[in-house]
Amino acid sequence: MISSNLILRISLNLCKLKNTIKMKKSIYLLCTLFLVIAFSCKNEKKEESTIESTEMEEVVSAEKASDVKTISVALEPKSGSAVSGEVVFTQKDGKVTMVANIKGLKPGEHAIHLHEKADCSAEDATSTGGHWNPTFENHGKWGSSEGYHKGDIGNITADENGVATLTFETDEWCIGCGDDKKDIVGRGIIVHEGVDDFVTQPTGNAGGRVTCGGIIE
Repeated sequence: MISSNLILRISLNLCKLKNTIKMKKSIYLLCTLFLVIAFSCKNEKKEESTIESTEMEEVVSAEKASDVKTISVALEPKSGSAVSGEVVFTQKDGKVTMVANIKGLKPGEHAIHLHEKADCSAEDATSTGGHWNPTFENHGKWGSSEGYHKGDIGNITADENGVATLTFETDEWCIGCGDDKKDIVGRGIIVHEGVDDFVTQPTGNAGGRVTCGGIIE
């Protein structure tokens, strides 16, 4: 016969084992719950990080877009010529690109310069003043070690139909930056009747001014 004391002890041990199993189940459930919460938080942080990264990229893209500046200049005939056209200046990544499209020229080479003023009021365009030369250098070919004006672009070649195109890029200009030695705003664009010889001071012996445009924001 099993004594009542033994039965009591077995019952107590079973109860303890039962409680231990329940505690293990509880701990397991709590751990599972914590893992679910932690995983959810991690995903939320990842989503927030992705959103923040996307927003930052959009801000950077907007800032880059705001750094791009463009000015389009219409050229009008001067000195009794029929020369006209358009010149577009675009500033991006610290450089200015000039794209010129001109028509009505005599076939061959013609000097093209930036002059001091955006004033094309005179019939012969002399109201634009001389070459833009903020650094007080000698006239010459662009990039010459002997000196050149900031407006000494060079020559442009017209085809048999009198059409000429030119693309010119430099980091020595800016659009509306306020630096007197770089800012092309307020200057004039002149195409001459003749060729720039890069030697004659201070004009290059380029002849009359056949078309003019003012660079105005």
